[in-house]
Amino acid sequence: MSSSVSLPLLKRIPPGLWTALAWSAAAVAPVVEYVVMPPGPTYSLNFPRDGLDPIGARALLALAFVLVLAGSAVLHRRTSPAYALVIAGTVASTVAWRQDEIPPLQFLAVDVALCYIAAIRSRRNSLTAAAAALGVLTCYFVLRLLVGDDSGIAPEPFLALTVVIAWLIGNSARQARAHTAELYARAAAQAVTAERLRIAREMHDTVAHSIGIIALQAGAAARVVETQPARAREAMLTVEKAGRETLSGLRRMLGALREADQDQEGPGQDHGRTPASLQPAGLSDVERLAAEAMAAGVRVEVRRQGRRRPLPADIDLAAFRIIQESVTNAVRHSGADSCLVLVDYRADELAVEVSDRGKGGGTSTGSGSGTGTGTGTGTGSGYGLIGMRERATLLHGDFTAGPRPGGGFLVAVRLPLPATTEAGAT
Repeated sequence: MSSSVSLPLLKRIPPGLWTALAWSAAAVAPVVEYVVMPPGPTYSLNFPRDGLDPIGARALLALAFVLVLAGSAVLHRRTSPAYALVIAGTVASTVAWRQDEIPPLQFLAVDVALCYIAAIRSRRNSLTAAAAALGVLTCYFVLRLLVGDDSGIAPEPFLALTVVIAWLIGNSARQARAHTAELYARAAAQAVTAERLRIAREMHDTVAHSIGIIALQAGAAARVVETQPARAREAMLTVEKAGRETLSGLRRMLGALREADQDQEGPGQDHGRTPASLQPAGLSDVERLAAEAMAAGVRVEVRRQGRRRPLPADIDLAAFRIIQESVTNAVRHSGADSCLVLVDYRADELAVEVSDRGKGGGTSTGSGSGTGTGTGTGTGSGYGLIGMRERATLLHGDFTAGPRPGGGFLVAVRLPLPATTEAGAT
């Protein structure tokens, strides 16, 4: 069921209509009060009762209405010509009444149009529009000084202040809209970068592990193909299995990406879903990982502590990928014949350790920071530690990798578990 957000009434009314309403109300009011209504005790010097008696004055006032209404109608499409029509209609109205100044209420329509221009056009265009309004006010002020009319307080400075205020309001709205668009663009760029890093981690963890197994098994098969054909055949079967699993992992990632693209297209599209067999791996696959490493010549012992329970998908996947990368590097680089995988299900966190007794050495890495070097579990292509550290950091966990005091290499990670995980298991 689709839902739409309704805008407030003030925002649903177009600016051109506001301009037309403001100007028409200010122009019609004196006609009704001083011409249509019967004579009253009050009178106006600016709107004399016989001011519209000449046919030329009435025609000029009608022309002023046409100019302003036409400008208001096209204000959202052609702002500059429409703004000029509004100013021209305002000047024509004062000429029709034989006035030497613009009534403040009638000039309010010019301010509304200027505010709209400053909100949607560039600063240069809006400043030009503001200068035009100030120029008209200056002409009226100078003209009255030249004819020697000092009968009252000049309204032009006050009207000039309203022009400045209207421009400031519109310009602030334009800057706020531009800032919002920049924030949205920055958030979208960060989301794209995060997704690229996630895909890179998945590609590295999935492909690097399988390619390492394939390389070791292919090399072993090549060395014993003539002396031990049965063992060579077994190694090549392992290569085939690893290749198929790598292909399955790639299909899973591509399927997830394709599904995300289809979801962005919106509902109503008849798209297929990713099969259950292509769902992400988790800690339940650690034993399968150990069997693959065993086929490559490294015995992997898996120990689980604590009460096993379902974990959030992101934590389950991250823990498995860290174990997978650590075991892969142990097989390829440590030179050890065995390694230990410890998975500890604690009350508020998941602790994972992968250790070996190989020839690792180098600089240890702290909680989510540092660089690992050497030939132990934490080394490899150079991206292994980075990927594991990023996975732990994204889940607000602690990551440590480095040589063990007694020899070998240790990778340890602690991932905090949400409170609902323990509550749901009890």
